[in-house]
Amino acid sequence: MASTKVEQRCSQMARSIRVHSLRMIHAAGSGHPGGSFSAADILAALYSDCLKFRPDEPDWLDRDRLVYSKGHGCPALYAAMAVAGYFPVDELIGLRKLDCRFQGHPDRRKIPALEASTGSLGQGLSIALGMALARRLSGQDYHVYCVIGDGETDEGQIWEAALYAGAHGVDHLIGITDYNKIQNDDYSENILPKRDLPEKWAAFGWHPIEIDGHDISAIRGALEEARGVSGKPVMIVAHTVKGKGVSFMEDEPGWHGKAPNDEEFVRAMAELGEEVSV
Repeated sequence: MASTKVEQRCSQMARSIRVHSLRMIHAAGSGHPGGSFSAADILAALYSDCLKFRPDEPDWLDRDRLVYSKGHGCPALYAAMAVAGYFPVDELIGLRKLDCRFQGHPDRRKIPALEASTGSLGQGLSIALGMALARRLSGQDYHVYCVIGDGETDEGQIWEAALYAGAHGVDHLIGITDYNKIQNDDYSENILPKRDLPEKWAAFGWHPIEIDGHDISAIRGALEEARGVSGKPVMIVAHTVKGKGVSFMEDEPGWHGKAPNDEEFVRAMAELGEEVSV
């Protein structure tokens, strides 16, 4: 029963993340709904049931670190942090506005609670690796999580970090690949096929876990397994659907980086269980 309640809470948070993300992107007239929606369940599981954090003490030394490397999908991250208590939900509507702290890519200068400024694709895993090495030296009690996009694995820097972390047995480092199989304006298969991602990570000395990235139970189970691994880093390969939750956005490359118009916004919100008018 307790597990069911946790999963219900995670599912509700995932819906809230999608609703807030859509509101932000529509109000801004720009943004990335596809990748925000594909990562919503992952972020909900992290913030509802996994991460150690204190919103009123963001620099708590023993907090878990989350590096959100796929920074263009930040509406979902901002929404998750707001629901988790880091800042008022009402402020999210300022996404991408001048002088608003919610920029189009996460900016740590504006949001000190972020672990890193991200969006230059490929860099986040190296940052997370550095944090995990710092934990090894300090002996502190935390894990480092890094959410990357599957298109981001085109970047050589991802594999440099992967090679080092595997070769040196860097544990307490947990990567999560949002494997939605679309990058920018086309399917990854037509741009640069990823092919056997779990096997690739295993070859680099990581412990791979392959799951359905929209199954809350599977996500929670993978995170629990990952935290129990010692002596090597972990990569959770989460199969997701870009635009998940809105039928006309799902698995459509055109919704990688496009804001909905008023009619599309109303339709999408209705599918998410929210009645709105514009």
